[in-house]
Order: sequence, then structure tokens, then C-alpha cells
Amino acid sequence: MQAQYDVIIIGGGIGGLMAAYGLRMNQPGLRVAIAEKGRRVEQRKCPAAGGRSCVYCPVCSITSGFAGAGAFSDGKFNLGTAYGGTLGEELGERLAMEYIDRVSDVLDRFTPAGIHVKEYGSNEALKLKCLQNNLRLLDMNVKHLGTDNNLLIMENLIRWLEEQGVELLPDTEIRQVEAVPGGYRLRSGQGELEAGTLVIATGRNGAEFVGELCRQFGISMKSNAVDIGVRVEMKDAIWREFSSQIYEPKILCRTRTFEDRTRMFCFNQGGIVSAENNDGVITANGHSFADPARKTENCNFAILSSIHFTEPFNNPTEYAKSFSKMANLIGNGNVLVQRFGDLIRGRRTNDHRLGQNTVIPTLKATAGDLSLALPHRILTNIIETIYALDKVAPGTANDDTLLYGLESKYYSLKPDHDRDFRVCDGIYLIGDGSGICRGLSQSGAMGLYVADKIARP
Repeated sequence: MQAQYDVIIIGGGIGGLMAAYGLRMNQPGLRVAIAEKGRRVEQRKCPAAGGRSCVYCPVCSITSGFAGAGAFSDGKFNLGTAYGGTLGEELGERLAMEYIDRVSDVLDRFTPAGIHVKEYGSNEALKLKCLQNNLRLLDMNVKHLGTDNNLLIMENLIRWLEEQGVELLPDTEIRQVEAVPGGYRLRSGQGELEAGTLVIATGRNGAEFVGELCRQFGISMKSNAVDIGVRVEMKDAIWREFSSQIYEPKILCRTRTFEDRTRMFCFNQGGIVSAENNDGVITANGHSFADPARKTENCNFAILSSIHFTEPFNNPTEYAKSFSKMANLIGNGNVLVQRFGDLIRGRRTNDHRLGQNTVIPTLKATAGDLSLALPHRILTNIIETIYALDKVAPGTANDDTLLYGLESKYYSLKPDHDRDFRVCDGIYLIGDGSGICRGLSQSGAMGLYVADKIARP
């Protein structure tokens, strides 16, 4: 297969989809294709969804495929720049908000009739409560779609793109890019593609691809931080004071022993804990649904410890992956789960104690000991953060609180770029793989912005 396009978008997540939408709206005559290493959205099925352990699919249907890793998220679109990336610093607050608002408008356009999308605002009383306990609550307006609604909206958007002539290329993992006269040639297991312009939207899982591309074309890169920690699960009632007033409590903590920064984020009210296959490394995550019938009695959130590296070390992703691999080894290829009470007492959780727990786990994980997989400093940070959160939501530090490990966020290397996110002539880099974004809204906004720059230079 050899094809010629004006623009090829590598990656079919929210950034790539919004880029394709913007290109089609700006210049309908452009020949545009989206190359995605995963499947079409309707074919993305996880074999482990029925309560089984991960079966190590070659390409994970949870993290890869059209609609991206966000397809099965709970569809949180932050309507601001306070967190979720540094787009406000890159473009300026006004322009960044303009594009974030445009993402929200596109979502509204493809929301099925009869579906009510909730929007949550900030809460000054809860902010004060956190400040009084040496914590900082970050909150802003949030558009919450829910996992089920999010998937429907993404399906509608993808269907519209295809109807408008955007070519979808599933199961097409781009393995090599080379410069040719007038553009670039892309090689995959399916053959070759050529285009004058490339938009790289590979997401967080594309860090290695982006790194190799930058080395090949001599693009300078800066190391970003990585976050390592756990997914925490407990009874939903414990955090209901917060979840009933704001959608997602994001709380920063400065730990007592090391004065490191930790953060609580990705809160899922009435949600479930899930496992993700990131290139053979199984990590924990969480989801929640808009449909009340699909809610559970639990809530879950991540507690992550941020690690910033300095020269000469420049491989933060492999550093973070190494601990997740260790947890998988101890867990016999699965995510580990441990009761907080067992962790504090220095003993591993076993199936008997887990069976007596008042918090029923929503993920089939291997009962074990997280202290064997986490460095002392990170483990200390997590324990101190749980005790700090217990002051604003009593019960967080209960013995029966469950910790799943590991959860890691790799924020990629940050390649040098110009104001239009162009890393070299004819190649643009957007989304989580750029080292700029850490969420759906800002990734989508980058896609729309780059589409404007390509179509209207």
C-alpha cells in the first residue's frame, strides 16, 4: 500500500481527532488520513473486562485505538488551564481558553439528543477546608461526560470525520519516518504512506516513538517529570462531601518527611478500578460512569509522587516503568492490591484478609505487598498523603482502604518546538506525547490550534 495525502495524523486520540476536525472545517479539500496502531472504536474490546486478569494483548484495546486512551476514561474535560498541562503558558491564557472552549463546542455538537452533560464549578468552602489542613485544592469548571457518554460522542465525531472524507487507517502502527522531496514517507506493517505534513498525536504511549523521531531529525528534548504512585479505593461515602459539590477534587500535598510534592487526582465517584496494558506493563487506573445504574458503592483516585530529574539522567519513562514491572513480577503478571492497614503494619495482604474487607475491590488484582515494589521515599510520601487527606475526609486512612499498584504517569520528553508546535519543517507535535498536555481538553485544543496553523498559515 502506498498512498499520498496532504496531511497524515499519527494517532487517533482526542488530539488527532480534533486536528482532523479542524482541518476538515478549514479546508474540506485537503486529503487527510489518521493512522492509528489500535482498532476502530467499535472493535475495541478488552478480554479482561469480565473480571479476568490482563491477557497481554499485543495492542491494548484500553489504551490504544480510535478515540485514544481517553475513550474509556470517565470523560472529564477541564474547562481551564490551572492543571492538565501547560497550554496556558505556551499560548497565553486568553488564546488557550479560546481553543479549550472550542473543544467544548465540538463535544456539544456530537452529543446525542437527550443526553445531559453535567458541568461542575469550584467551591471556596472546600478550598478553605483544605488550606486549614496544609493541603491545596485545585478545582475549576469541569464538563463531565461519563465513560458511556464519552464513548458515544467520540463515535459520533469519528463517524462524521469518515463521512467527510477523512481516511481512517486502523491497525497501522507507524514504525519509521523519513524525509522525501516535498514531505515525508511513513513505513508501517501495512506498507508505506506519504504526506506533505505530519501531525504527531501518539499520546503518552508514543513516548518512545517521539523520542526516536527527535533523535533522527536532530530535535532537542528536555526531560519531564514522572509521577509514580497508587490507585486508592474506599467507600464512596467518605468523599461525598467533596464529590457532591465539585466533580473532581485535585489536592496537592507537601509531604512532611521529604517535603516532596504529591497529588491526589483522577477522582471517580461511584467508580471502578481498572487495569491497563502499557506496552506489556500492567498499571492501575480508574473509571466512572454517568449512568446511575452503573455506579458502585466505592470511589477511587490516584495518589502520585512527582519526581523531577536533572542532568545527566534523561530516561524518566524507563525509570517509572521499572517499578511497575517489579509490581507485575510480584503480582504474577497482574496489578497488586494491598489493604492500607496491612501496609502500615508491614505485612502483605492475603486473600483471606481481602475477603474480610469492608471495601470490596472492583478490580481482580493480586493480593500482595506494595512495599516490595515502591522505593522507600515514594512509599513514605504516599502514606503521609493518605494521613493528610484523612483530615479533610475522615476515613481515608481506614485499615480497609485499598491501594492498587502501581499507577504511573509518563509525561514524555518535551521536544523543542516553535509557537505553532512545529518541531521541524512540516512536522507538528500535539497532545500528551508533546510533554505539554496531561488531559483531554488541552490535547484537543492543541489539535484544533495546529489545524488552524496548517490550513491558514
